[in-house]
Parts: sequence; C-alpha cells; structure tokens
Amino acid sequence: METLNKLSKEKPKILWKNTKGYQWHVTISSTKLERIDNKIVYMEDLEKRKEVYGICGECNGPGTGRKWCQTCNAKRFRENFKNWTSGNKDIDELIQYSQLNAVYYTKFLEWIPFEHFKDVAYYTRGGFGKIYFADRPEGYITGWDIENQKWQRGTNTKVVLKSLDNSSEISIEFLNEIKSHIQVYFWGILQCYGITQDPDTKNYMMVLPYCEDGNLRNYYLNNHKEGIKKIYDLYRIANGLLDIHNSGKIHKDFHSGNLLLYGKNIYISDLGLCQSVNKNNDEKSDEEGVTGVLPYIAPEVLRGYQYTRAADIYSFGIIMNEYFSEEIPFNDIPHDECLAFKICKGLRPKIFEGTPKFLADLIMKCWDANAENRPTTTEVYEILGKRNEEKKKRNNEIHFQLKEYDKAIKNKLENESSKNSSEVHSHAIYTSRFLNFEQLSDTVPSVSANPVSECFDVQLSEADLLEIDKS
Repeated sequence: METLNKLSKEKPKILWKNTKGYQWHVTISSTKLERIDNKIVYMEDLEKRKEVYGICGECNGPGTGRKWCQTCNAKRFRENFKNWTSGNKDIDELIQYSQLNAVYYTKFLEWIPFEHFKDVAYYTRGGFGKIYFADRPEGYITGWDIENQKWQRGTNTKVVLKSLDNSSEISIEFLNEIKSHIQVYFWGILQCYGITQDPDTKNYMMVLPYCEDGNLRNYYLNNHKEGIKKIYDLYRIANGLLDIHNSGKIHKDFHSGNLLLYGKNIYISDLGLCQSVNKNNDEKSDEEGVTGVLPYIAPEVLRGYQYTRAADIYSFGIIMNEYFSEEIPFNDIPHDECLAFKICKGLRPKIFEGTPKFLADLIMKCWDANAENRPTTTEVYEILGKRNEEKKKRNNEIHFQLKEYDKAIKNKLENESSKNSSEVHSHAIYTSRFLNFEQLSDTVPSVSANPVSECFDVQLSEADLLEIDKS
C-alpha cells in the first residue's frame, strides 16, 4: 500500500523528444500536398509522432508537436472557457475551436483583455484598418510545465495590434485572416497570438508579433544584403507560400509590404484575403473588382478571372525582381487603369542587368502572361532550394553569378543619389485597396512579356510597344 501511495504522488515525467530535422508540429491536410518529404509528420501517423515528438508524460499519447499534447492541453483550455469571453459569439467559438484543436503553441489563439497591454501607441494606417504598437508584460504561452503543472509563458513581448475598420460587428474578412493564421503551417507565416478589443472604438484587433525591421520594401530601401543572403530569403518566402498552398489556400494579396522581418527572418503576413482553392481556373470571378496592390496583381485577375495559385506565383515574380533590383515596381507612374491595361498588354518592371541569370530566368517564368506557363509553387521552392545549396560551394557558377551581382548592385547604388532615386508618384499606391477595371474584362487579351503571346497567338503592335517603352 505504501508503494502504491508513493507512485500515485510521483510527478509526471518529461518524455518529449528533440524534433531536429522535422517540422515542429504535425500536419493536418485535407488536400494533396505539393511537397512530400520526410520532414512532414502527419496527424494520423501515430508511430512517427511518437518517434519524432516523444510521448506525453501524463496521458502517454504521442505528441502532436514539440513538447505539446493536443489531448491534454485541450482539456486545460476547455476548463478555462468559463473564465473569459470576447462578447462576440463568433469570436468566442473561433478561439475555443483553435484551443481545442491546437497541435502546437503557435496554432491556438487567446482572448487577451485590452488592459493587459501597456504603452499602446498608434503607428500607422493599413489598407483596411489602424495599426498600433504595444507591450504585453505576461508574454504568450509556449507550452505546459508538466513538473509545476502550469502554463509556460515568455517574458515581456512587444506586439502589434491590428484593427479592422467597423469590426465591432465582426466581418468575414477579419475572421478569415485569423483562421488562415491558425490553419497554415507556421515556419514562414507570421504567428497570431490572439484577439483583443479596443475599448473606445469597440473594434476587434489581432495581436501579432512586433517586427522591428518592418516590411521587405522598407528594409531593402534602408539596408543592403549580399546576393547569397537574398537567395536564402527568397527560398524562405517560397517555403511559406508553399505552406499556404499546401493548406489548400491562396494568399491573394502577395506583395513586399506583406513580407515582414522578424528576428532577421522574413515572414508572410496579412492573410485576410486568403481563400480556399476550389474554383475552376478558367472561370470568370463572381466578384466585381479585386483587392490588392496593382503592380503585383496578375493580368488574368485584372481581366476578371479567378485568383489562383498561379496568380500568387506571378506576384512572387514581381517580388523577386524588386528585391534584387532594390527598386519599387512602377513607382514613377500612377497606379490606374492605364497601368492595368499595360500590364495586361505585357508591361513588366525592368530586370536589373546585374541579376544572376538563373534568377532572371525564374522571374520571367513566374510573371509569364499565360498562367499555365508559370512554374508551380513546388517547382519555385525546389529551384530556389537547389540554388541556396549550390551557393555554398565556392568556385561554382551560382556562387560566381551572385558575387558578380554584389559588384553590380554596389555600383548601381553608388551611382545613384539615393536608393530610391526617383520620388514615388503621388498616385502610386502600395497599400491594398479595392480595384475595379470593368473595361479590361475580355477586351484586353494578356500577352507574354516577351512580348509575343504563347496562348493567344497575338503580337503587340509597334504603337503598343512604343507606348510601353515610354513608360
């Protein structure tokens, strides 16, 4: 009897394993993944979960992530439901769903009362709402302390509070962005800590990590990276985009302003327009107009067709060229119907002459006017991954091209009075907004940027070419 009592009082043991070489949590996917590799651990593969993550010291079940047991933590979350409410049924249900189904600490949301933040300060206005900076003294949950039987939390955390206009009556867009953050594997996607509410406006706000270095556009205008490091950045972005696509979604608002630097790494943010891929690519969209930043929007989308993964790839082509040229696309002209027309006719940003050939080739494939000619997300990821490995070997062609790029971009910047030598046009707009170019519908067939179309067998007239060359 004494032995039994002693055993019953023993604390649960820590039986987790190191996850090195694998994703930090299991993958749950109802769609066929574009990338299949040994790093992925599926929820239903109990043996691999046990091998990779170890077992829970309380229920002895296989982990669902690094030091995380979904079953046990879901019970803890459920017991606390009675202690909080957002005041909105839909938000309460969303938070509760995320907590009951969280396979890792980055996959659930908390309701965070506004009074838990300190030093809240207005920063700027985004495309659809205001953005604030704040401190969260208590930090965020990172796991369960099995020995002391309490939640583990980080220390004081600087955060961003992102509101959406008129979200006191919660909108589909606001909920979509939050759902997208918890559904996508997080490695290249910015985490969402939870939701709060502005006590004055009653607008709900997402709580996100504070990214000290800002977005990619602001970063390259004020800093410089070697080509070798930029290739890794592009590889990381491609990985994040692939994770979005593997979750069965598309981003729909992919541009350099939505790529944020956090801890020297680049993360994809602003998933508010994310939607499931469940429509025929050849169908016209039921929606009137499109939301986004004009230079990054694929020509077929401007013409009223469905947004697809290939449209995200087009946007990535613009981003890759922007990053290596260190020039904002179409910053010296108005972002109006005239520019949309020219994009549909084949106009693209200039490729910096020092850009490595392998990257220039990939850029042109990504922004091909025919969506079917663009590479898949997996192909882009694999190409950049291969180049990222090859760059490490000195005295090979990739390493040589990147070193030549460094010399060329250095000369370019030294010969300019500033990195952004021309002022941004007053009507060049780089925040997401609603655009509706009805006249583009079927009256402007897209053509390849070569500029001979591979899908319409149409060539631009000399007058069209002259007009584009003048831009």
